[in-house]
Amino acid sequence: MDDRYRQLLKEVAKRKEKEEEKALGPQWKIDEICFDKQLEFIRSEERHKTAVCSRRAGKTWACGADLIDTALSQEGIDVAYITLSRRNAKRLIWRQLLYFNDLYNLEGHTDNQELSITFPNRSTIWVSGAKDEGDVEKLRGMGLYKVYIDECQSFRPYLKNLIEDVLEPSLLDHNGYLILIGTPGPICAGVFYDATHDPKAWAHFKWTMMDNPHLERKSGVPVRELMKRQRERRGISASDPTYLREFLGEWVYDSDSLVYKYSAEKNHFDNLPAGEWHHIFGIDIGHEDADAIAVLAFSKTSPEVYLVDEWIQNKLGVTELVDTIKLLKEKYNPIKMVMDAGGLGKKIQMEIQQRHGLPIEAAEKKRKLEFIELLNDDLRTGRFRARKTSQLAEEYALIQWDKSNPEKRKVSNVFHSDIADAALYAWRESRHYAYREPEIAPRIGTDAYMDALEEKEAMEMERKKHKSYALGEFDLSAPLYDMENKEWWENE
Repeated sequence: MDDRYRQLLKEVAKRKEKEEEKALGPQWKIDEICFDKQLEFIRSEERHKTAVCSRRAGKTWACGADLIDTALSQEGIDVAYITLSRRNAKRLIWRQLLYFNDLYNLEGHTDNQELSITFPNRSTIWVSGAKDEGDVEKLRGMGLYKVYIDECQSFRPYLKNLIEDVLEPSLLDHNGYLILIGTPGPICAGVFYDATHDPKAWAHFKWTMMDNPHLERKSGVPVRELMKRQRERRGISASDPTYLREFLGEWVYDSDSLVYKYSAEKNHFDNLPAGEWHHIFGIDIGHEDADAIAVLAFSKTSPEVYLVDEWIQNKLGVTELVDTIKLLKEKYNPIKMVMDAGGLGKKIQMEIQQRHGLPIEAAEKKRKLEFIELLNDDLRTGRFRARKTSQLAEEYALIQWDKSNPEKRKVSNVFHSDIADAALYAWRESRHYAYREPEIAPRIGTDAYMDALEEKEAMEMERKKHKSYALGEFDLSAPLYDMENKEWWENE
């Protein structure tokens, strides 16, 4: 028997095996792929649930397994998974759903453009991002049976609108399920935090990496030992706020994890003070991310810089961006406009300059971490101001440091903020630091006034003395004035 014949027989056997599997139908058994804590959460009949998990607890795996199980068990329904962005959705769950579909022969038809899987029973799983309120509006009108919102801790306040105005009405047809899931954030506030602490409106679940048996099986190391090694590598104790949040799933206030030190108490303003203000535009552009413009104002008569306007829009063309810049330019008459000119941004910057006549310069992007710390100094001292209702202030409460590598300080990519980058570009060009507090003249007749007058006379004599010396007319016998002790003494 030659090799070609053997290969042919092998291929025939393989195809026969697949046909037999297909005849048996899907071999899906959720009990075999989820552990006890996950199953307890999934099988709960509560219509509104929250799950707080640590890192590596298997929360997204549980989301995917439940969505598959629900879609297979109900005919002709729609279920959805929503997270921060389409890119995050593809990274977190889409590959997992494709893996389940292929491994268990579920025969789901996949659409990589729509990020959807439709099964033979006409039930569909929809995967979506909700980066901003524009994406939220796209979810209106669907009749949904079950919805997961993942990474809730990183959503901005529009999460409340997403839940109450968009998703709740969409679930009415089926009296459906709404589930919020995530890891605790560094600020003990926000929609997700409130939901996880509301005992009436939501049922609560929690599990951590210590409940995940697959972690030890894959790593070959007990979970507690893995956690100990992480503490030692990072040089932190078991009471470190970041460790408590990410490894134990505890809500702990952790301002040190935030990149920007914005405080409404120190940095909020209601109205721009009277005066002559100069404006600078910081522009951040993106393809997957949004375009953003930050308008900052500074004055020679103030040590403070103010965010007076902001604009954020997703997936616009260059023409729409230029139109917006022109409108803002007409309103604020900026003395300078700077744009992120990295990568594709360089071509866009040159295009805007040449075709539209806008004098936009490339933003200074070197030493970003250094300038973040300088901006933080302005935040701590109240010299940088932004309204607490601004999107910039909201996103400052979400941008975190990536602490996975203690030797390399960098901003985490879990939550990217376009408006924060735009504001940093503009802030670097502001000249509020050149402000000098004006001297207040002493009141006439006071000791301070007399001292100042005497010092002025002495300085005038010194000026005349140096002038005379330069002309060769200096009188060595003339009395001199001791500026430090403020007294005259005879020159010997």
